[in-house]
Amino acid sequence: MPSPLPPDPSFEVDAEMWRLLSQADRALGHLDGAAEILPNPDLFVAMYVRKEAVLSSQIEGTQASLADLLDYEVRKPALNGHPDVGEVVNYVAAMNFGREETKKRPLSLDLIKDLHARLLAGVRGGDRSRGEFRKTQNWLGPERSRITDATYVPPPPEEVGPAMAALERFIQHPGALPPLLKTALAHAQFETIHPFLDGNGRIGRLLIILLLSADGVIRQPLLYLSYFLKRNRAEYYDRLQATRSPGAWEGWLKFFIRGVTATAEEAATTARRVVKLREEHRRLVQSRLGRHAAEGLAVLDQLYFNPVTDVKLVAATLGKTYLYANRLVAQLVGLGLLREATGQVRNRRFKYADYLALFEQPTEPESGN
Repeated sequence: MPSPLPPDPSFEVDAEMWRLLSQADRALGHLDGAAEILPNPDLFVAMYVRKEAVLSSQIEGTQASLADLLDYEVRKPALNGHPDVGEVVNYVAAMNFGREETKKRPLSLDLIKDLHARLLAGVRGGDRSRGEFRKTQNWLGPERSRITDATYVPPPPEEVGPAMAALERFIQHPGALPPLLKTALAHAQFETIHPFLDGNGRIGRLLIILLLSADGVIRQPLLYLSYFLKRNRAEYYDRLQATRSPGAWEGWLKFFIRGVTATAEEAATTARRVVKLREEHRRLVQSRLGRHAAEGLAVLDQLYFNPVTDVKLVAATLGKTYLYANRLVAQLVGLGLLREATGQVRNRRFKYADYLALFEQPTEPESGN
């Protein structure tokens, strides 16, 4: 049974934690500054939402990659043939829904249930009380393990409602706690309650960005911790488990704050690299495509929203014929901006590989960050 938040006895905010909080504040400031120089922050946010959806789902065993998701968005096949991609698509939908809803209403139990309903719509786990708190016991442990072999057993179902109501009160009225500590406590408490039969990890990580955005910690929702948590998965689970023992909050809080700092620095570095790449490639298009430069720039701008495309999509973007779009795509391939990704003669798709690489590969912070 989780004790109500804030913890009693309270955790110690020692010199190390203050130092970590100060580092996180500086990194978040760098991220806000980097976001301000983006020509269109919404496009950058859209890519980061997708990246977070992929990584958060991978923590739970989903195999879909960022390239799989982007390819799906171009082709739009039936989701029942792509269950892993379907889970990621739902995560994107839930995140975008949550971002819009928290602008209009507080983060509440009803909103958390709405997020869960969207997360599991039509995918694995969707038949397990989607959008409703569990009415049966669950537990954490090896696959197909029995409750007697569990690593952790959450509260019984009759205690889920009261525990979540207490968490809602804390989220909405945390007292004088710094927002980063509030978010770290709320995430751990949610995972301890484990209120749903499926999807708890993904919903819990989704709540991190919604809380930080709602509390004004970041102006653009670009701080997604799933890469840090995936990279440090064993410690992530160990730190969460330790909070379920009295007086063991400090280790989790410091781990979480270090994750915020690392993630903010990586996102700020990526933002600056996006701006540099865009400037270089716009100059290339303007200098090499002559009278077709305007159309080339329009395609380039679209690629920052989805770096995977095909000739039909380019034709629709420009309002031009298929033949014209095909010639323009060939020119962009010749400039090295697009790369054919299928190896096929028909139904070819092309990727903006240099841009996609900024989100697919780990990003090391730049010096002086």
